[in-house]
Amino acid sequence: MIRPARPTDVSAIVALQSHLDAPSPELLASFAAVGSCLVSVERPGGDPVGYAITVGEGDAHLAELVVGPDYRRRGHGRTLVEGVVARRDPGTRVTLLVAVDNDPARSLYESVGFHPVAYQPCFYERGGAWADALVYAYDVPE
Repeated sequence: MIRPARPTDVSAIVALQSHLDAPSPELLASFAAVGSCLVSVERPGGDPVGYAITVGEGDAHLAELVVGPDYRRRGHGRTLVEGVVARRDPGTRVTLLVAVDNDPARSLYESVGFHPVAYQPCFYERGGAWADALVYAYDVPE
């Protein structure tokens, strides 16, 4: 189950963001001004177990997607990605970046209908090393 983030979700979202390799507290603090945030919950009224932040109106960029470690492999990521796509207008595009070696994430995005459109060398820094990324896109049908 997904829904738009509420002010009461902030502490849970901040805790979830800590699971990212490169969290962006600035993005989290400003998402309402630049985009939107959806959260995944296991039951109505429950705390978020995952979230997705998109930036942009019309065409959008999925800037952060996180599911808590205890809730992974239960469909929360898929539900969030599908929710992001479903909320876009026909004829728009959703983009995202994913590390080339992140096979589980790439598999998820491809299964939802995203396809690689560009390559970004040395995009992510992880533990002092650089990782390449792929830009994925989903074109919302008209």
